[in-house]
Amino acid sequence: MNKDEIPAWILSLDNEDIEFIRKFVLSSGSLKQIAKGYGVSYPTVRIRLDRIIQKIEMNVDLEKEPLISYVKQLAIENRINLDDAKNIIEKYKSERMNNNE
Repeated sequence: MNKDEIPAWILSLDNEDIEFIRKFVLSSGSLKQIAKGYGVSYPTVRIRLDRIIQKIEMNVDLEKEPLISYVKQLAIENRINLDDAKNIIEKYKSERMNNNE
């Protein structure tokens, strides 16, 4: 998979979130095992997972927004170049995510 194929929801996560997901997968989804590894309680780990889930859901919802669809359509029709489309979408997502925190 090259960088252009990485889903937007993954790119919206910070390094700590991605590391948490990596540990989650390697522990076969055992939040108890992750809690033990981090030296925190199960509820603390559950809260962290819930926050990551919210970030992913928010990003997926943003992909459905009319402005993002419109910018993508402009790029498909070669009315704007792909790099400009990506920059517009990322700026919009960043602003929306910052306003929702």
